[in-house]
Amino acid sequence: MITRFWAEIATALVTLVFGLVIVNGALEFGVGWDSSGPQPGAFPFYIGGLVALASVGTLVVTAAGRIAGSAGLDELFLDRERGLRVLSFLLPLLAFVVLSATLGMYVATILYLVFTMRFQGRYGWPGTLATALGTAAFFYLALEKFFQISLLKGPLEPLLGL
Repeated sequence: MITRFWAEIATALVTLVFGLVIVNGALEFGVGWDSSGPQPGAFPFYIGGLVALASVGTLVVTAAGRIAGSAGLDELFLDRERGLRVLSFLLPLLAFVVLSATLGMYVATILYLVFTMRFQGRYGWPGTLATALGTAAFFYLALEKFFQISLLKGPLEPLLGL
């Protein structure tokens, strides 16, 4: 079981690291001004700095609340039942990412939508298949054909001539 205090601390630490990684990456591109204006890393540098600063603020406020004995920080944030619900959402998303990289975006989209609609949402097969195939077709037509943005392709797309 996770209390709100530990959830806030963990989130603040994760976002702090995220902000510092952005700041570090932005430094590689330059964060100052040159003859044409701001260098490419200027905007990410300041945004990463704001994220890191906000994270430090969250750490300070949360720690101060704990020292002051704020009752809200001892509330239950995540128990077994809620954790299982989060995992039921997170694991299919992780599978989608892995399938996108291995089978391509279109196949992964179809499989993800079929799984979530049919087995989690308990929709019927006709609506599930129509939505999954329609979404993949829409992505293909809108992104590949209209906007000419190529998505990840796997081994099946060349067989279909896509």
